[in-house]
Amino acid sequence: MSAIRSYLKKHTEALVKDVGIEPACELTGKSKATLGRYYSDHAEHADRFMPIDAVAELEEAASYPHVTAALSELKGITLSFDERRRNTKDKGGVNSDVIALSQRFAMLMAEYNQSIEDGVITVNEAKRLLKETVALQQVLIDMKLHLEEETA
Repeated sequence: MSAIRSYLKKHTEALVKDVGIEPACELTGKSKATLGRYYSDHAEHADRFMPIDAVAELEEAASYPHVTAALSELKGITLSFDERRRNTKDKGGVNSDVIALSQRFAMLMAEYNQSIEDGVITVNEAKRLLKETVALQQVLIDMKLHLEEETA
């Protein structure tokens, strides 16, 4: 099996396991055996992949878009994943974005200060810094969108 096929099957398995096998069966209308074939690395299932509509259904329920991220990584594309999933649309505009930006930056600097205190940034500290950096990036994206709305 090619490296790409194996990579996609591993991410398909991660997606199904993220959602849970029983809920995945309900969401997709597929049996456990069928879902298992989509991520099986046995030669007889090498050409079987999950249909894109099933991937979309599962990624909606999952904590992370495993297959979409894998496909983007294979093409060298970086995704920006927004975990917030807000119930209402943000109505703040640029002024609230500036406040959110300064707050997020302060949180990033506080996290960095705490992480570098002993002179070494551990894996867990790096993960926390990355999370804060992504949150800061999302504020900048929101700000960019609000600025584009105002100039349109």
